[in-house]
Amino acid sequence: MTRRLTPAERLAAVEKDLLLEEIALQSEWSQFLVEQAVFAAGLANETFDCNMLRDVLPEMGHGFLGAAINSLRTGGIIAHTGRAVPSTSPATHGHRLAVWALTGKGRAIAAERTARAQRRAAA
Repeated sequence: MTRRLTPAERLAAVEKDLLLEEIALQSEWSQFLVEQAVFAAGLANETFDCNMLRDVLPEMGHGFLGAAINSLRTGGIIAHTGRAVPSTSPATHGHRLAVWALTGKGRAIAAERTARAQRRAAA
């Protein structure tokens, strides 16, 4: 039998849905930029977490961070390392954050981008 939600839980769910709608209404360009920031963090570091990204993203980018991580994970570009670190954001009270790394596929994409840029520069 399914447990019925309390009024507080229903209101919280509605508020969460409204926030998700607001994020979805943001431009695809914004999400693309956040995905590029996550990819760049993977290129620059052997492993990375959202603490590193929070400092380089504008405030509006924070709403896209989870979606960007999930998109790159689903695409096989990054993978969870099995480790976690505490969040440095006071608002999260030390919530655990996953540690990520580029996959072989992610590194291959980076190598292809570098080769393409070198070919353009040589032309």
